[in-house]
Amino acid sequence: MQLIKAIVRPNKVDEVKDALEKIGVAGMTVTEVRGHGQQKGHTAIYRGKEYSVSLLPKMQVETVVSDGLVETAVKAIVGAAKTGEIGDGRVFVTPVTASYKIRTGERES
Repeated sequence: MQLIKAIVRPNKVDEVKDALEKIGVAGMTVTEVRGHGQQKGHTAIYRGKEYSVSLLPKMQVETVVSDGLVETAVKAIVGAAKTGEIGDGRVFVTPVTASYKIRTGERES
């Protein structure tokens, strides 16, 4: 099993969710996050004053998939989230050694 964590633009979450559902990914967790990478934020004007916004709103989509589905899932996420501009986001893949169902205590590996 592999944990796929994708940081995407907020307006791309529904497209990413739909793309993952099309390839058979059943569950995911979506969280509002703030951060920056190469984009480094932007300046904004509020009530006539200019200020710097360094942590931009993003969405984090997490899902666990079988080893054989990792490449397909990553391609689906990238295809759905890509605009071609700086700030599109990032996808991380990390191994999951085990998971447990809370209700039953059953271990899945």
